[in-house]
Amino acid sequence: MGVDARLMAQVDPATTVLLTVECQQGVVGPDGALPELAAAARESGALDNVARLVDAAHGSGVQVMHALAVRRPDGRGASRNARLFRAAERLPVQQVIGAPAAQVAVPIAVSEDDLVVRRLHGLSPLAGTDADALLRNLGCRTVVITGVSANVAIPNAVFDAVNAGYVAVVPEDAIAGVPAGYVPELVRHSLALVATVTRTDDVLACWEGPQQPTGSTAAGPAHG
Repeated sequence: MGVDARLMAQVDPATTVLLTVECQQGVVGPDGALPELAAAARESGALDNVARLVDAAHGSGVQVMHALAVRRPDGRGASRNARLFRAAERLPVQQVIGAPAAQVAVPIAVSEDDLVVRRLHGLSPLAGTDADALLRNLGCRTVVITGVSANVAIPNAVFDAVNAGYVAVVPEDAIAGVPAGYVPELVRHSLALVATVTRTDDVLACWEGPQQPTGSTAAGPAHG
């Protein structure tokens, strides 16, 4: 099977950022605060696929950005206006800045060229963080969105990326949520309406194979 020309244009390394969402030890690690989600991310192969995408991005010049959800030790500034936030305060593992739980999880490799965006509040890796300004400064047109969870942060990231004018690409086998059966329904009925839904191997084929010349074929508006 050949490389999808449309996808290759969208994920041009010169204008693409690979975003990993909450792929941190305290979320998807073996001793994390959310064992059901961690098990889903690992048993589905999603976490391994994120790691494969990160490795390919490092090798092909695609910028990688890791979006982490963290807390101050005193909890100052954290959101408390939803049941999810209040439940998080009671979890046995806290995503405290600098703690192992707040570090990118194995087997994902972190390069010194990667950008790490940490948020203290809210649900979205993009809204209310430095991510959008960084993406624009990088000349980004397409955001490849991976990680967890398909229940909350992933759809937030996709919708916010699209609202900000980026092309969103979602490798459906590189995201995870609970229950596992919910993920394909979310993809089919929500994400596919606004994002390019693909598979990890298809993105890897674009980044690891011969690259076509960059040009005006990339989808989506340019940022000025």
